Amino acid sequence: MSDYASRKSHNSRLPPEVNRILFVRNLPFTITAEELYTIFGKYGAIFQIRMGDKQKDTRGTAFVVYEDIYDAKSAVDHLSGFNVGGRYLIVLYYQPSKFEKRAQQEEKEQELLELRKRVRQHKSQVQQGQS
Repeated sequence: MSDYASRKSHNSRLPPEVNRILFVRNLPFTITAEELYTIFGKYGAIFQIRMGDKQKDTRGTAFVVYEDIYDAKSAVDHLSGFNVGGRYLIVLYYQPSKFEKRAQQEEKEQELLELRKRVRQHKSQVQQGQS
C-alpha cells in the first residue's frame, strides 16, 4: 500500500476546515521564499508559496499551498508554534469566509470615514453661511 493510501485510510475523516492552503503569520520580515520552501517542504510537495508585501500590512505573512491535503495537515500539526528567527509561527488553514468578512468590514469602515468627512464638510459650510 502506498504512503498516500495508508494516510488516507488512517485519517479518512478530516475536520471540515482542513484544506491544502495554509495561512502563515508571524514570519520574520527578513525570511525568503527559499527558506519557506525549506521549512514547509519537509512535510510534502508544495504547489505554491505567496509571501506578503514588504511595505504593506501583509508583511510577515504567507500562503503555502500544498499539493496534498494530508501534507498540509501534517505541516499545521508540526509547524504551529515552531520558532523561526526568534518568532513563533502561527499556521492556520486558509478560510476564505474569514478573509471576505475582514475585507467587507474594512470596506464598511472606509465608507463610514467618507460619510463622516462629508458631514463635517456640510456642517462647516452651514456654519460659514450663518456667519
